Amino acid sequence: MPPSPDHIRATVEAYLTRHPSERDALAALFVVLTGEDDPTSRKTFPTHVTCSAIVISSNDRVLHIQHNATGKALAPGGHNEPGDKDLPGAALRELGEEAGIPRDAVVPLPGFETVPLDIDVHDIAANPAKGEPAHQHVDFRWAFLLRAERTVKLQAEEVSGHEWRSFEDFASPTVRAKLALLPRPTHS
Repeated sequence: MPPSPDHIRATVEAYLTRHPSERDALAALFVVLTGEDDPTSRKTFPTHVTCSAIVISSNDRVLHIQHNATGKALAPGGHNEPGDKDLPGAALRELGEEAGIPRDAVVPLPGFETVPLDIDVHDIAANPAKGEPAHQHVDFRWAFLLRAERTVKLQAEEVSGHEWRSFEDFASPTVRAKLALLPRPTHS
């Protein structure tokens, strides 16, 4: 059973306690949460939820993978699937699928076990080949610490490369700003 609208709403409200100025930016999510459609389904338009894993290494580097669909270096992540029970679990599943890093290789960043580091709303262009109109993703970005260095094993169908970037070089400016606020070093 996918994450419920109540789970998503509670997660967003906890996030907005930390970032109250972002409420207006998440208006489209609140609209979809009041509707009849599953907000985590990739077929819910014009807005649906996605999840990403912000993986931080022991030397404060952050994993980026080259997504084939967008041609961009981003955090591992993507659409929720029916078997995802909660939002952080969806991010962990995507991490395993796209980068070959299993759930037990990471732990939630302390203080972010139930609250994402960032929630981003971004536009997605229409994809006639998939029968998808232009729409928005509301991406819940979960922060995890890598327990020990791992070899990244890419899912060739979806990703073509990876790199470990500094906090200052993170692809997303909103995540970059939030990473800059973390106490360092992140590992003891």
